[in-house]
Amino acid sequence: MKKAREPGYTPFSDAPAFEDEETPLPVSIPSEELHHLTEDHDTASLEPQEASLSAFSTLTRFVWHGGSPGDAWLHMTAAQVGQVILTLPYTMAQTGMLLGILLQLVYAVMASWTAYLMNTLYMEHVNRQERAKALAAQPEHPNNRNHIIQYHEVIGSLMGSWGERAALFFNVVSLLGLAVVQIIACASDAYYLYDGLNKRTWAIVWGLVSLLTVLLPSFQNYRAFSFLGLVATTFTAWYMMGTAVHEGQQPGVTHSGPLDPQQFFTGATNILFTFGGHAMAVEVMHAMMAPSKFSVVYLLSSMYVFTLTLPNTISVYWAHGDSLLTHTNALSVLPASQLRSTAVVLMVAHQCVAFGLFITPLYFVWEKLVGTHHASYRTKVLSRVPIVLLVWFLATAFPFFGPVNSLLGAFTTTFSTYLVPCIAYNVTYFDQSAQRSAVRGPPGWFPTWAGCFGVNAFIAAWALIFGVGLGGWASIKEVARQVDTFGLFDPCYQCGP
Repeated sequence: MKKAREPGYTPFSDAPAFEDEETPLPVSIPSEELHHLTEDHDTASLEPQEASLSAFSTLTRFVWHGGSPGDAWLHMTAAQVGQVILTLPYTMAQTGMLLGILLQLVYAVMASWTAYLMNTLYMEHVNRQERAKALAAQPEHPNNRNHIIQYHEVIGSLMGSWGERAALFFNVVSLLGLAVVQIIACASDAYYLYDGLNKRTWAIVWGLVSLLTVLLPSFQNYRAFSFLGLVATTFTAWYMMGTAVHEGQQPGVTHSGPLDPQQFFTGATNILFTFGGHAMAVEVMHAMMAPSKFSVVYLLSSMYVFTLTLPNTISVYWAHGDSLLTHTNALSVLPASQLRSTAVVLMVAHQCVAFGLFITPLYFVWEKLVGTHHASYRTKVLSRVPIVLLVWFLATAFPFFGPVNSLLGAFTTTFSTYLVPCIAYNVTYFDQSAQRSAVRGPPGWFPTWAGCFGVNAFIAAWALIFGVGLGGWASIKEVARQVDTFGLFDPCYQCGP
């Protein structure tokens, strides 16, 4: 008996149809046909062509088609823990060990709460759409079944056009910046593997590789890639910890952080940036068969992230201390070895996957803008290319690593992860009639609406003061210092000894 799917789920509607404009070919054999083929015959009795087709269909479903909570966990974990594991030791040198650990815990809890809020808002959006369709008693337009719901559309339906425009702006800038950082990170890591090419040249190479992401239709097709990304970051984090412990503390190591307010708030904003991923969360929910489980998925994702970030960050900072203040990429302080080379290769692979995870929602926004969202697969692919070219250009123009993370955290992640979900939730459910008809009330362990509103107001105020205000001030000063020192289009940022 098939498991019932929650409202708002469209099974594999975004998989490529390989259309000849009129008659699409199926991307896999329907399960009913597979059952008919195997009902009275085992695989050995099938004709060779049928057996091969059945095996290929099973393989593609396993690798290509994903909509389970496990798939969502892979996507969100791969998106959260990536190149930040290379910058967090630098961040801890800025904040100090104790405050660095405390800030990771605080922002993880806040981000998990706002993920719950965003999940509730998505379900409310879908529920209201379903009620409106039922009242209209009109057949659904075929294009609606292929429409991918996005962050700004959820906010817009609940808060009006001004909310949609604001959410769209912050989300687009956030996702664009995250995609840019992945190419910068690829170039930085690849340089430690082979320094015969400078980092700008590596950025050009990886920008070309990133063009391949236009071929992946949606998050339902990222299962294998997200798994690869998670293996890469897990290996790298534990390699960094093991190497730091094995090598021990370097001679004369000191642990002085935080040295000044600017450094501290730059580092704190980098930690805020670590626990994000909300900018792509709605698209991941939309790809799930049971989107109501997303908030639990995100919490489990954050818990796993801790097993990577805390041991790695603490051990590398313990071993190298204040010397990390001049090395935003922690791989640069570890000795060259076969294991480091393996870690570099795996991190480059992960960052290519993360690039796809962050840029895919931008593809959807662009498709809707230029009118190709419901077009044929080939038309969609071609329409996505300008987005990659823009990201490619920005990555070569601004080759900063850690400072860019802090700037993004202050002015984009702060809004998409913390401010917008809190404000939208309070506005949506402020009226008592909305509370009575809510698709999901406050969690059982926190049963009052007033309590939820109070927590949301506190998180929003915290993010506004410490993220946008102090974090933004510190990040702007740091980026200005980097521009003055290295300049735009720098051929090899921090390539010195």
